[in-house]
Amino acid sequence: MSGFGAVHNVILTSGSTNGHCVSQQDLLVMSTTELDRLKVVQRVSERSLTGVAAAQQLGLTPRQIGRLVKSYRLDGAAGLVSKKRGKPSNRAYSSEFKERVLSIVRGSYADFGPTLATEKLRERHGIELSDETLRRWLIDAGIWSSRRAQRQRAYQPRYRRECFGELIQVDGSEHAWFEERGKKACLLVFIDDATSRIVELRFCDAESTFDYMHSA
Repeated sequence: MSGFGAVHNVILTSGSTNGHCVSQQDLLVMSTTELDRLKVVQRVSERSLTGVAAAQQLGLTPRQIGRLVKSYRLDGAAGLVSKKRGKPSNRAYSSEFKERVLSIVRGSYADFGPTLATEKLRERHGIELSDETLRRWLIDAGIWSSRRAQRQRAYQPRYRRECFGELIQVDGSEHAWFEERGKKACLLVFIDDATSRIVELRFCDAESTFDYMHSA
């Protein structure tokens, strides 16, 4: 079967054949995975199989099995069919439609995140689009970047000045410099940025603008 698309199975959703033709409303297209789930969920619903055992068989969690059983009891086999089936995929949108959406976002919602922009497109422009689809479009167009990409952004390092005296960096360190022989004091350190030479050291009561200016 290699080289072919996904295999789907057609099952009856009602027993109304009675020897006559079956209408499309009586047919339900299911993938092989969905059909396997249906068989197991039916057994759980009939209480001939536990939810834990069903979860092990299908590689799901008991909570997921519970949701599948609930959907099956409400909608039958149709409740196990993927809700995405029949809906247009991300590739189904025309390039003209995509450019129209991006143009609107650039003009009116460039500083909005995908979720809020999607809401505005729906409310003000009547455009129905999923958050994830718009997010991919905005990232591809360079209009929006994810938080992970923002965290990974590289910043230009600050290079040292070329000449002595162009920039003096000052820092203060409060400590018991004199141990028990005197009270705590703050040591102000003045360092030349170009050469890393210590230009001045000065003790003061506290790190303040007055002491910085007094040293200068």
